[in-house]
Formats: sequence, structure tokens, C-alpha cells
Amino acid sequence: MTIRRLDAASLLEAASLVVPEDAATGDDITVNDVWEYLAHDEWEVALALLEELGGDTDSLPLGFWESLATAAEQARLERSAAWCRWRCREARQGMIIRADLTLTPADEGRRRAPFPGAGVLRPLWNIGCRTATGEPDLRVAALWAEFVPFVDPGGQASVRLAPLTPSQWQHLRPGQVITMHEDRTVAGTAVVRSLRPLTCDVLQDTADA
Repeated sequence: MTIRRLDAASLLEAASLVVPEDAATGDDITVNDVWEYLAHDEWEVALALLEELGGDTDSLPLGFWESLATAAEQARLERSAAWCRWRCREARQGMIIRADLTLTPADEGRRRAPFPGAGVLRPLWNIGCRTATGEPDLRVAALWAEFVPFVDPGGQASVRLAPLTPSQWQHLRPGQVITMHEDRTVAGTAVVRSLRPLTCDVLQDTADA
């Protein structure tokens, strides 16, 4: 499906302008390659390359991801749009949490079917917080499975987490083990790989929201 030029061209061109000239993908694709595809009306390819150039950098503004998300929505590229909206959320929160998740096998847990990895699931997590009586105080975080469309019971995936309340997750450290819950039982176990904490400004914005 071709993205309509009048709607998407300005969005993708504007997004391209904020990508550093020295930014490159693992295949040595740069923003100059994006401009070549834009010049030949290859909008979907340009969109995909801009997503890749965005990578995990925190230097690109929120507007970059908003432009890509809108262009993807116009092209009805659902997963691409969902991914760009996810990056918008991370940009607003100022936090990226990545972990290696292992789901409980179907014969040991509640879940019997795979779940979609594109940010749909919003399970509870035991991240070490406790209630006044000493019970686990679970926290909500949406889950994005990287590189796979679905995660099967008993399966493994590299995931990104988007907390409902980011300030409550700042104590996490690489190597820390947290558990996923869809009810009182453990639905999966995750090992934290990395966490980029909130800045003071973002924390204040979250508190004021």
C-alpha cells in the first residue's frame, strides 16, 4: 500500500530533518538513504528506515515518533504504528526498561494461548514493592515483545516494559528478577537487562499529570 504523498511526505521529511547525519543502522543506512527513498516516493521504505535509525537513542524528540506514528496510521501499517506510539510513550516517560522474559508453561500456569507482543498486554509485576502488611504490592506495566509477533506459554522473548507509574520502577537494576502476574499465580519471570531512568523534569511532569 502506498502512503499518500500529500499527507505523509511532510511528516517523513520533517522526521528526517532531526536525525543526526552521522546516525547509521547496522547495515550502514543513513538519513541520506532515507532522502533517496523519499525522492522516489518509496514512503513505506523510508518509514521503516527512520524507525530503524531511531533505534534506542534518547536524542530524538517526541515529535519524531509522533510523525512516524501518524504516517504509519495513514498507511494502515498497524504494527508499525503501534511501535511508533510505544516509542512516543517511552519518550514522554523518559524511561526505557528492557528485560528477558520467560513465560510459565501452559501446564503450570493460567495462560493456555499465546499473547500478541505489540503492547496489548498490561499485566501486573512484582518488582519488590510491599504493602504495609508485607504483602507483594504489584505494579502495572504494558509489555512489548521485541522481534516476535506473539509469545507462547513457556516461550522466551526480549521485552520492553512501559510502567503505568514510572517513578515506582526507578529502583530496578540490571540482573534483577521480577515476576509477571495475570492473577495471583506467576505467569512469567523476567530478568532486567537495562533501565534508563526518568529525568527530574519528566518526574515532575508525571507528578503533575
